[in-house]
Amino acid sequence: MASAPAQQPTLTVEQTRVVLSEVIQAFSVPDNAARMEEARESSCNDMGKMLQLVLPVSTQIQQEVIKAYGFNNEGEGVLKFARLVKMYETQDPEIAAMSVKLKSLLLPPLSTPPIGGAIPSS
Repeated sequence: MASAPAQQPTLTVEQTRVVLSEVIQAFSVPDNAARMEEARESSCNDMGKMLQLVLPVSTQIQQEVIKAYGFNNEGEGVLKFARLVKMYETQDPEIAAMSVKLKSLLLPPLSTPPIGGAIPSS
């Protein structure tokens, strides 16, 4: 007999700002920063390796923070928190700015295409 899924918390805009701020701060904790740097270096900016190495570390760091706010301690909790942040991004410029900052911590900088952006034909 399967148990009913746990009810995920509903946070206000203000609460979401606080949690998002704590998540961003968690990435600057020396142990977490070292874990992320090691994962990034091991991935060599290969997107497939980033998904295998960086994503799990970043998910663990976020889980450590959001579990205190009632989100489950699995990847699903991080996804639900991300959806909540996405919902509030359009309503709150501070949350939108923090969301951009968090994404910059998770994703490598994108290389820009050459001026003109045309792909040479062979």
